[in-house]
Amino acid sequence: MIYICLIEPEIPQNTGNIARTAAATGSTLVLVHPLGFDISEKAVRRSGLDYWKDVKKIEYPDKKTFLSTIKDKECWFFSAHGTNRYTDISFPKDKDVYLIFGKESVGLGREILDEYSGKTLRIPMKEGERCLNLSNSVAVAVYECLRQWNYPDFL
Repeated sequence: MIYICLIEPEIPQNTGNIARTAAATGSTLVLVHPLGFDISEKAVRRSGLDYWKDVKKIEYPDKKTFLSTIKDKECWFFSAHGTNRYTDISFPKDKDVYLIFGKESVGLGREILDEYSGKTLRIPMKEGERCLNLSNSVAVAVYECLRQWNYPDFL
């Protein structure tokens, strides 16, 4: 199982796109509060996210609680400052994989990058560019994991 983990996401459109990726791939969406938007049933309905009900979701009240639950998990932290290219590692087929992303404005934060330095991944891009859009980065990471697994149960 792939867990797409968003730490304190800020932009509802990005999370909506990521939720669609989660639904289409059978991944679980993990949302770590605070969120920069409302995900109440009324707000989601008003936004027209008709697939929201098909998304497996887990929520954590804060970053500290979330990080304490993943200590022994297969976790990969995505950042423009990651030490490894995302294609240079192998995602194990026999374990749940947690793909972790920070908020749009500042990413994961220095404390997470330092603590998990050996588990940080980057998506290569041209020098001088700031970063990819969060929802694009998530899609790249999820589909690389699925590619390595030979797209199990997919058409």
